Amino acid sequence: MTTSESAVIDAVPTGLFIDGNWRPAASGATLTVEDPSTGKALCEVADAGPADGMAALDAAVAAQPGFAAMPPRERGEILRRAYELLMERIDDLALLMTLEMGKPIAESKGEITYAAEFFRWFAEEAVRVHGSYAVAPNGASRFLVQKQPVGVSLLITPWNFPMAMGTRKIGPAIAAGCAMVIKPSELTPLSMHALAAILTEAGLPAGVLNVITTSSAGAVMEPLIRDGRARKLSFTGSTPVGKKLLEQAADKVLRTSMELGGNAPFLVFDDADIDKAVEGAMLAKMRNMGEACTAANRFLVQRSVAGAFADKLAERMGALTVGRGTDDGVQVGPLVDAKSRDKVSALVQDAVERGATVRVGADPVDGPGFFYRPTVLVDVPLAARLSREEIFGPVAAITVFDTEDEAVAAANDTEFGLVSYLFTEDVTQALRVSERLETGMVGLNTGLVSNPAAPFGGIKQSGIGREGGDMGIEEYLETKYVAIGFGG
Repeated sequence: MTTSESAVIDAVPTGLFIDGNWRPAASGATLTVEDPSTGKALCEVADAGPADGMAALDAAVAAQPGFAAMPPRERGEILRRAYELLMERIDDLALLMTLEMGKPIAESKGEITYAAEFFRWFAEEAVRVHGSYAVAPNGASRFLVQKQPVGVSLLITPWNFPMAMGTRKIGPAIAAGCAMVIKPSELTPLSMHALAAILTEAGLPAGVLNVITTSSAGAVMEPLIRDGRARKLSFTGSTPVGKKLLEQAADKVLRTSMELGGNAPFLVFDDADIDKAVEGAMLAKMRNMGEACTAANRFLVQRSVAGAFADKLAERMGALTVGRGTDDGVQVGPLVDAKSRDKVSALVQDAVERGATVRVGADPVDGPGFFYRPTVLVDVPLAARLSREEIFGPVAAITVFDTEDEAVAAANDTEFGLVSYLFTEDVTQALRVSERLETGMVGLNTGLVSNPAAPFGGIKQSGIGREGGDMGIEEYLETKYVAIGFGG
């Protein structure tokens, strides 16, 4: 590491954050955080056990009544100050993220900006939690409807967006008045540790946010879910893990938000602006090296434009510079670990064995780290594994279609339903196909759908609930109805 990299790592707390204090794990255990571009250790952080998890829950439970009673404006101001601190420190935070996760510095800065926007958005939403007052139809009573914090919330975030997936959950929880226990991924915990320190500096009371990094997620989190004192569980991650968490949450009937896996189709019709479609494809596919639940997974292109689209996409993908995210000019960093790289390689090999043709890439990069070259495959059969499974890597798989019905049927032929992308210049077709696509979000002539001011989430096995937008805070609020008698 360079001197500046070491300084950024050294500035981050490495303990567990419980009741406003950084402390070691009760067992003294630690885990290693690695740089995926080199495979070398960055630092050691505390590795929480079940006792640490319960201590964090105890702290959140104790903090909940006072925090729920805090005026909404004060909660909003905490978020506003945290937003400003994130933007002031964007350079150091971006470097930290790149070191632990691998994405290029420019993308890390983009994520910090995106993450901070959730705090700015929910700072404004904190004072806009409304109820209602109405006369009963028979006039004999009045209906008072109010919104109250759901209570202590358990939050679990993934490694691919280590800051933004945190602020997307923490922001509405703070705005609504909910204390939290958050478990970041053990692969990328440092961004969350830095965020906790910033929120403390911004004035968040002790015990409201508790951070427990652990290599034993099931052993630590399941007792908290089944304890009964927490009333909300929000998870971003894979569908198989989400299903297990839903089973656990059912024990005490916790409110749940699940943002799970995806298998996003990217449809290009013959009247589309091909240059615009290729630009959208680069955004939808290569954000975060393809390690995103919103990443375009299957490119379905109408036959008459498939050749031109593939040519231009292969040219763009082949020109990308692969390397360590901290180096100048790098556009594609490493995948997060060897397991992820090997999965991408296996999916590509399966597609080729089934008849797909490689236009560019399709090989790991020699040297240390977990790199995979940007890849374009054409004539990918729908039976290939990468047509059914989430790739989570820099691979664009192109399949040809002839009719709209064929394209929609292929797009919907998956248990997932997070996002889809659609490129056409025909407004009637655009609206018709958007309605037919079985996803919670649609990118119409754009490769970017994520926005803090919009409701993010999927249908089918891609999740439950929405994050962001004016619906995001509702996930952390309960509705109470008071019947007021007007006797006489």
